[in-house]
Amino acid sequence: MQFRQKALSRLQSPEELDLPVRFARPQGRFVLAVTALVMAAASFWAFTGSVSSKLSAPGILTRAEGSYLLQSPYSGQVTAVLAKEGQSLSPGAPLLQVATEQGDRTVRVVAGGRVTSLAAKTGAVVTTGADLAVLERLGGADDPLVAVVYASGAGGAEIRVGAAVDLDVQSAPRQRFGVLRGRVKEVGRTPQTPEQIAGFLGDARLAAQFARQGNPVAVLVQLERSSATTSGYRWSTEGGPPYALDSTTPVTAAVHLPAQRPVDWLLP
Repeated sequence: MQFRQKALSRLQSPEELDLPVRFARPQGRFVLAVTALVMAAASFWAFTGSVSSKLSAPGILTRAEGSYLLQSPYSGQVTAVLAKEGQSLSPGAPLLQVATEQGDRTVRVVAGGRVTSLAAKTGAVVTTGADLAVLERLGGADDPLVAVVYASGAGGAEIRVGAAVDLDVQSAPRQRFGVLRGRVKEVGRTPQTPEQIAGFLGDARLAAQFARQGNPVAVLVQLERSSATTSGYRWSTEGGPPYALDSTTPVTAAVHLPAQRPVDWLLP
């Protein structure tokens, strides 16, 4: 009965029907306007913006022509080592002297290059086919370093020639010297077997490491040159490390992939 009396009282006072009805406070209209603006901006970005991403993969600094493993053609005892690590040898240059049953034999390098690893020591007994040294092929005296990166097959399909690459060099801490800059020069479209990787690097151990998660795709990265740094290459910091870079140095590459439109992720 009390509710009915209030209703009748309202009907008997028609002048109150002229009062305006407040649907929202000013603060509420402001929040609604801001929400609509944000949604409009997000929709515009979804159709016109892009999202960049990077692919991380291991690699190594080397020369463009790679390295090769020199094996012993004789069985016997090493009586003299005629070269040392870091030395550049011309084709046919002597590397070792080996005493065999047929007399002393000289082991010579097959192709010219720089000795990056020398396994044989004086007094060691070697057999035919034993690993003696790894030589890095040199195209010229000023042949620049490159980075060879081994990406997964699926990831390699997304890499484009000319893409920017940031290289984290093991011998140059990133916290102090930043990253080494480079560009993708070539992308292999056929996965590399461990044997193929070892044939290029001259190191079966490294090949097994790069192929640990399946046969990878080889990506050749050309390092950007700079006359303002000691290393001769461009870094994210002003000067980079105050020393030269060595080949066979491990790196971790961050390859910039083509930008993708976010709407492609939202729509089937």
